[in-house]
Amino acid sequence: MKLQVKYLLICLFLSQIAFAQVNEDSLENEALARMVTLSEVVVRNDLNVPDFIDRVKKDKTFYQAFRNLRFLSYNSLNNIVMKDKKGREAASLNSKTIQTYSGGCRSMTKEYERVTGDMLDKSGDYNYYTAEMYAGLFFTKEKVCGEKNQLDNLNPKNKSGMDKRKEQLKMLFFNPGKKIPGIPFIGDKSNIFDPSVTPYYDYEIDYEVYNGRDSYRFSVKAKQGLSSGQRNKIVYDNMTTWFDYRTFEILGRTYDLSYNTGAYDFDVHMNVQLTKVGKLLVPNVLRYSGNWFLLTKGRERGLFTATLYGFH
Repeated sequence: MKLQVKYLLICLFLSQIAFAQVNEDSLENEALARMVTLSEVVVRNDLNVPDFIDRVKKDKTFYQAFRNLRFLSYNSLNNIVMKDKKGREAASLNSKTIQTYSGGCRSMTKEYERVTGDMLDKSGDYNYYTAEMYAGLFFTKEKVCGEKNQLDNLNPKNKSGMDKRKEQLKMLFFNPGKKIPGIPFIGDKSNIFDPSVTPYYDYEIDYEVYNGRDSYRFSVKAKQGLSSGQRNKIVYDNMTTWFDYRTFEILGRTYDLSYNTGAYDFDVHMNVQLTKVGKLLVPNVLRYSGNWFLLTKGRERGLFTATLYGFH
């Protein structure tokens, strides 16, 4: 009997915590909704803005779209260009890769590959962090079997080295409403919905036809005229996302991020377009250009484009 009472008390305590969190999130969403500029079309459609913001915060379709690539066969045109400090091409990689998914396993072959400059070292490894990150997203070295198409909880705390950097990058792009642990000096600045940074952004919802599909365009842009001190409190200069008008799946997203400290700085721009393959949402075009510096690594200036097609 005592164990039952104890169990009941624990359940009541946990439910109170959960209710308090839901209530806090609801109040935060309502406060943020009052800051959002709505177009006339959106106003006429009587969009529930707090619910919409909550959907954006909790969205997993964008992350899931990249995860879905592991469970499809497709072709990929890959172009990576690294530049020197004068803007000249220092290295490049152009290739066409073919991923095959069969029997619960995925593998990749190269139809062709052209490499210039110092893109690779003598061991065939990438000399550039940008290229290594690209390879981690789109290239498969060996056959991989037994994966499950379910999302992992992104958490870099228990990782190190490249794995940790990849996890932090995933959070930056897939969870713009969350704090990213392990990146010095940024803290809550990566959370575009945190009350400490919302005064520095303009939020807007509009209706737009995106790649032939009706959509809501949600943009978060840094306010004009911010002082250098205010500018240093945010990471995203702009994040614009197109959501399907009916399903609220993400159709595309653009990012502009920049930040500067004594130990590192970055100025990164990315555009991602998504498409539907059967019931699966997948990225089919990804463009990136970035200039970043890390005290222990030096400066890298690179751009890449991935074009994915022939899904089945």
